[in-house]
Amino acid sequence: MSQNEIDSFQLDSVPMTMQQVEDSFLNKNLSLIAQKYSIDSARATVIAARLYNNPEVDYQNEFYNQVNHQFFGVERSFQVSELITMARKRNKAIQLATAGVAIAESQFYDLLRTLRYIVRNDFYNIYFQQQSAKLYQLEIASLKKLVPLFQDEVQKGFMAKNDALRIQSQLYSLEAEYDGLQTDIEGVESELKYLIRAGSREYIIPKADVSALDHDVVARTSFQVLLDTAMADRPDLKVLNEGITFNQNNLILQKALAKPDITVSAAYDRYGSYVKNYNSIGVGIPIPLFNRNQGNIKSAGIQLEVSKINYENGMDQVRSEVTHNYITALRAEKLLLSFDPKFETDLKQMISQVLVNFEKKNITMLEFLDYYDSYKQHILELNQLKYNKMNALEQLNFSIGKIYFNR
Repeated sequence: MSQNEIDSFQLDSVPMTMQQVEDSFLNKNLSLIAQKYSIDSARATVIAARLYNNPEVDYQNEFYNQVNHQFFGVERSFQVSELITMARKRNKAIQLATAGVAIAESQFYDLLRTLRYIVRNDFYNIYFQQQSAKLYQLEIASLKKLVPLFQDEVQKGFMAKNDALRIQSQLYSLEAEYDGLQTDIEGVESELKYLIRAGSREYIIPKADVSALDHDVVARTSFQVLLDTAMADRPDLKVLNEGITFNQNNLILQKALAKPDITVSAAYDRYGSYVKNYNSIGVGIPIPLFNRNQGNIKSAGIQLEVSKINYENGMDQVRSEVTHNYITALRAEKLLLSFDPKFETDLKQMISQVLVNFEKKNITMLEFLDYYDSYKQHILELNQLKYNKMNALEQLNFSIGKIYFNR
C-alpha cells in the first residue's frame, strides 16, 4: 500500500454499547457457531444409540447342479436372523451418548465464557485508551497553536530560539506517544472486530457504562457467594463433573458388553436338507471363554478414576482463581476510591489556567512544560487505574463463570 493510499484510507466511526457488542458477538462469532455444530453432532450419537440392530437376510440359490448338469437349478435356501442385545446394552449406550451431549454443551459455554471475557475486556481497554487519546489530542492541539506564535516571537527577537525549540520538541514527543497509543488501540480494535465480525473499515467507539468505578461493588459482595456461584456455574468445572458421569456410564457399558448377545434366526431350505422344504428356527450365543472385554473394562475404570482426580483438581483451581481475582479486584477498587472524586476536574481546571498564565508569561517555560507533563502523567495513570478496576471486575466475572459485575 502506497503512502497516498494509506493517507486516503479512512475508518468509519461506529459508536457501540456493550449490549450491541455482545449481541454481535453472540450472533456472528464463527467459533461459537462451529462449537454449536459439535453439540448437534453429539446429539446425533444419541439418535444412533437409540436405533435397533437391523435384521440380516441371507438367500442362496443353487449355482450348478452336478446331477443334471444345469446352472441355477431349483435348490434355494433363505435365512433371517436378528441380533438381540442383552444386559440392556442399548439403554446403557443411550445414557453414554446423552452424557456426551452434556459435555459438548458445557464445552460450548466454556468457549463462550472465554471469548466473552476477551470481548468485554477489549471493549473497556479501547474505551480507556481512547480517553487517553483525547488527552493527547487536546495537548497536541494546544501546542500546535503555540508553536507558530513562538516562532514569530523568535523572529521578532522577543523570545529565545531555544525556548521555541523546546516547545516544538515537546509537540513532537507528544505526537510520537500519541501515534504509539493509536497503534495499541488499533491492535485491540482488530481483535475485537474479529470476534464480533465487524467491518474492516469500522472504528468502534465504545459507549461504556463505568458507574461501577464510583462504588465499592466488590467490597459489598460476599466472597463466599462468589465462590459458591463459581462452583455452581463454571462451565469448565461442569465439563469435568460431566466427565465423571460419562466415564461411569462407559464403565457400566463395557461391563455390559462382556455379556454375550443372542442371535435368533429362522431358515428355509427347499432341497438341500434331509427332507424337502426343510425349515428351522435357531438361537446362537457366543461363549465368553477368552474375550470377556477385560481390557476395555479396566481402561474404563482407570479413566473414571482419572476424571475424579481431574474434577478435584478443577475445584481447587476454581477456588484459587476466585480468591486471587477477588483480592485483585478489592485492591484495584480500594486504590481507585482513595482518589478524591474532584481530583480529575481540578487537574483539568489547573492545566487550563497554566496555559493562560504561560501565554501571559506569568510562568516560565520550564514550569509550563513541567505542569503539562505532570498533568499528562496523572491523567494517564488515572485512566489506567480505572481500566485496572474494570479489568479486575471482568476477570472476576470470568473466574465466577457468569456476568456478575458490569451487567
